[in-house]
Amino acid sequence: MDLHWWHRLFLVAAALLLQGCSGASWHSLRYFYTTIWDPVRDVSDFVAVTYVDDLLSGHYNSTMKRAVPRVSWIRRLEEVDSHFLDRYTNLAMLDELRQKRYLKDQPHLYNQSRGLLVWQRMMSCELSKDGLKRGFNQYGFNGEDFLSFDKETLTWTAAMWPAQVTKREWDADVADSKSLKSYLEEECINWLQMVLEYGKEFLLWREPPVVTVSQKAGYDGLETLVCRAHGFHPKEIDATWRKDGEVWEQETFRGGVVPNSDGTYHTWLSIKIHPEDKFRYRCRVGHDSLPEPLDLGLEKPAFSMVGLIVGVLFVVVVVAGLLAAGIVYYVRHRQRPPSGL
Repeated sequence: MDLHWWHRLFLVAAALLLQGCSGASWHSLRYFYTTIWDPVRDVSDFVAVTYVDDLLSGHYNSTMKRAVPRVSWIRRLEEVDSHFLDRYTNLAMLDELRQKRYLKDQPHLYNQSRGLLVWQRMMSCELSKDGLKRGFNQYGFNGEDFLSFDKETLTWTAAMWPAQVTKREWDADVADSKSLKSYLEEECINWLQMVLEYGKEFLLWREPPVVTVSQKAGYDGLETLVCRAHGFHPKEIDATWRKDGEVWEQETFRGGVVPNSDGTYHTWLSIKIHPEDKFRYRCRVGHDSLPEPLDLGLEKPAFSMVGLIVGVLFVVVVVAGLLAAGIVYYVRHRQRPPSGL
């Protein structure tokens, strides 16, 4: 069974999940695992990816059986720790076996489904600039939320009825829950700090956005204001339209945050407005590279002193010409001999 197309789909899904992840004030290390299993033929495929912030940094699948770095600075870690990739390979292989074994041992899951079963896991830890820490571990089944871990209470939360069986089993294994909590709060954070150190030239790079606001006429009597931000890094950015200072989401359309060839990003948002209101709208852009948000809008035409001077000179020239013509007419009229003499 050829399941490699799932690898590409999984990478896209992981990227979409990252859209709503932590802002630029947090750094994150995330692992995404997916098992696709055909219970009838007992054939499976597994893929795992690692993200540092929003950057795909490592990849593993059940075909190549080897963790492969996707960023150059991971090689520096190998120079310091020659077994770095070996450990990640072993962890991925272990999780591959564990996930398939779990699916096989849960007939209440695959007895209710037909065709392929998709079992997913996302595990992550996050570290803020202020030293705050967060950790997450959650599972999905066939594209839906399944279980999530609460590391404060060492319990699992079931998102669907079939997950209740698993919740009871995992809640009872307190030792495993404590081990998971320790990993999220300590070991994962240590790994994150290490990769931040080796990849800091890129991961800590800050480039402010260049923001422009333009307008386009429409065919329905309305106009469209477009706010563009480009050339910024990191990816997280907060851009909103404001009307008279208040956030205004009505009639607002947003483009995605898209990478440029130089490693920076660009995005846009537009809004439909009545032409008479166009000077009431401003685009507010916040980014980790900026000391304070940018606030831009269409500017009213400035008073032109040059135009005034040119206008006055034109009037003076016209008046002077009229006066000169009047004087010439008067002189010629006075010099004409009286008629009848």
